[in-house]
Amino acid sequence: MTTPSREEFAAAAAALPPASLLRRVCAMIYDGLLLLALLMIVTAFFLPFTGGEAVRWATFPLLTLLYWPTLAGAVVIYFGMPWTERGQTLGMASWRIRVQRDDGYLLTWRDVVVRLAASLLSWAPAGLGWVWALFDPQRRAWHDKLSRTRVVLLPKAGKAAGG
Repeated sequence: MTTPSREEFAAAAAALPPASLLRRVCAMIYDGLLLLALLMIVTAFFLPFTGGEAVRWATFPLLTLLYWPTLAGAVVIYFGMPWTERGQTLGMASWRIRVQRDDGYLLTWRDVVVRLAASLLSWAPAGLGWVWALFDPQRRAWHDKLSRTRVVLLPKAGKAAGG
């Protein structure tokens, strides 16, 4: 068995259809619940230092300087580890979608950070960056375009990519 060339790999990856916005939103809801649980666990590690109170700037300024970057790091790790290893979070796997670079390869850590930062722009103006995907021929949201990534629909198990 031969390894496909870069061109063959890119062609096969490009042949995958774009994921619908509905699938993406459903995966996002699933991942949102898992991410919320992770952030609650991270927060729980800070509570012994606050006597069980919320980590707020007014009462714990130095701890707050550690808390918020830790939460941001947890978000980057939650998405980055699965995206760089297999292209899917648990929510994405449940809906048979995968994020990949425009060349068809898995994201690098740099791609992850750019995609997550760009996703803030998709949310900022009342979610218009997401609505854009409804009208884009490739179903790409703003952060997909800015990070040069795309979310594709994977074939059902047991089916070949072409048929």
